[in-house]
Amino acid sequence: MIGTWVSILPPVIAIVMVLVTRRVLLSLGAGIVTAALLIAEFSPMATLKNVWTAMTVSFWDEGLNTYNIFIMLFLLLLGVITAFVSLSGGSTAFARWAVKRIRTKRGAKLLTLILGIAIFVDDYFNALAVGQIARPITDQHKISRAKLAYFIDSTSAPICVVSPISSWGAFLIGQLALILGTTATLSYSPLTAFILMAPMNFYVIATLSMVFFFAWTNHDFFEMKKHEDRAVNEGLLYDPEKEIPGELKEEFPEHSHGKVRDLVAPIVTLIVVTLGMMVYTGYKEAGVFDIWAIFENTDVPKSLVVGGVTATLLAMLLYTLQMKVNKTASVSWMGRAFISGLKAMMPAILILIFAWGLTDLIATLDTGLFLSTTVEQLNIPIAFLPVLIFVLAGLMAFSTGTSWGSFGILLPIAGTIMVNAAPDLLLPALAAVLAGAVFGDHCSPISDTTILSSTGAGCNHMDHVATQLPYALVAAGISALGYFVLGLTGSVWIGLAAVVIVLIVLFTYWTAKGKQRQARTI
Repeated sequence: MIGTWVSILPPVIAIVMVLVTRRVLLSLGAGIVTAALLIAEFSPMATLKNVWTAMTVSFWDEGLNTYNIFIMLFLLLLGVITAFVSLSGGSTAFARWAVKRIRTKRGAKLLTLILGIAIFVDDYFNALAVGQIARPITDQHKISRAKLAYFIDSTSAPICVVSPISSWGAFLIGQLALILGTTATLSYSPLTAFILMAPMNFYVIATLSMVFFFAWTNHDFFEMKKHEDRAVNEGLLYDPEKEIPGELKEEFPEHSHGKVRDLVAPIVTLIVVTLGMMVYTGYKEAGVFDIWAIFENTDVPKSLVVGGVTATLLAMLLYTLQMKVNKTASVSWMGRAFISGLKAMMPAILILIFAWGLTDLIATLDTGLFLSTTVEQLNIPIAFLPVLIFVLAGLMAFSTGTSWGSFGILLPIAGTIMVNAAPDLLLPALAAVLAGAVFGDHCSPISDTTILSSTGAGCNHMDHVATQLPYALVAAGISALGYFVLGLTGSVWIGLAAVVIVLIVLFTYWTAKGKQRQARTI
């Protein structure tokens, strides 16, 4: 059953169940059991062994799985930082300070986007850091957590995938070096090719354009509109009856001793120390002070943990300084805050463990390889290859929950096909892989980046998936049209022009509808 059509059943079952039931752990569990049964060929004992492997792979995978363990440790540390910032009154003080300077809802949304673009070195780091900084401001301006999660998710991976100075850029430049080394028809260096591919990534262009449009205007549709209307009319930023990753359950004593530094200092420390550690670990591994080599060899999870520990210690120190003036401050409250922070992150960590387990079993089933091989065997006209590659990458990332896994499988395949069929379309086809993988990753409820975006925003995971999906599908539809035009004309710029024209038409239409709605309410 490995590498056959049956291999797509586990992700399909998990995704369909999670969309229907909205119970993430149950749905991921169903996918894990299905994959375990298929791999074991329905042998009960072998199935149990496979399930056990799936649930432990986050901690042990032919040795200690430090990558996943460090990500989970960082999440726990982030929960503790959030708890201490809240306990010290830093979140409230920062919100008061920010509201005086960022006086409009539009300003709060634009600030979130600017932060998302500025923190471009890693998508995990981006999602969690931006959420910590922007959440107090967006909460004050009654912007729903679902909208915040959409902004975070749409400015993390889309920025990282076109940024050469990032963990993504380093990985992709390394992949391009292998592909370009097999052909003499193109004389680009891997870095030059990566930079040239940026305007060919139509999904990133469409997504970022839409994000800025929805930040500038108050226009929304489908599920997102319900969340935004509820936030404005009822003051409910999320559904309190649903599980919210990263949301503190402990009610800390109110006081007026909190200062802006109680939030800003730990977060700035987190960012600075993490970036410093990324440079240090990359330099230590590469052995040469070269920015590209450093980011290619950097250890992001270890850097996040070191940054998290440093920021946690600072947040705790700032709270102890309050003990002289704040009568409610005490060591016992420090212990309660620490435990509350750990508890707040447990839902996100459980979802990640299940998602990583399912991803590992899907890799064993060769689901991605089956999809790519099926397309390879079809005799597709060259004009349709860019759009087909975009769609395939989207399906693969959606099914497997990983864009990097899709990159690893599809980039060499797309490179081989285009080198032989149409070398002049090699870079556009590779860009289509990147675009499709980010799109599929955006939509997938089993994607770790989607999970971390909802965690960073303090939004129910399935609310984030349901509200972002229509926006991602619109951006993907526009991108598919662009790649179709590119394939027919052989021109990147005509394909890009098609994307821009459709975006302008849509923005004009949405703006007109918004004005009509305002006129009716008046």
